[in-house]
Amino acid sequence: MSTGKVFVTATFNNTLVTITDGAGNTVAWGSAGAAGFKGARRATPFAATTAVEAAGRKAMAAGIKEAEVYLKGPGSGRDAALRALRSIGLKMTLIADVTPMAHNGARPKKRRRV
Repeated sequence: MSTGKVFVTATFNNTLVTITDGAGNTVAWGSAGAAGFKGARRATPFAATTAVEAAGRKAMAAGIKEAEVYLKGPGSGRDAALRALRSIGLKMTLIADVTPMAHNGARPKKRRRV
């Protein structure tokens, strides 16, 4: 139960974090919005740091000591999330970027005219 996985989704508007145990059961989760930030402040690296620290402390209280980190999305909270995990003392065994990339699949929507 000491190893887990941390999934960080950093969008342009928010940063979501989910921490699971080895079997994939959610131990802790959080977001910049749930940490008390509203509007444009949710997209800041400080909001991401606050959200990840809160979820990380909850997971460490549940027994998670080391984790694999999976980052997804283009947002500004990616690097801040890694710094926050390091600062609370969670050992990171793997850092992977799992951002979905298009391989030229479906045709894009028509261009917007204003």
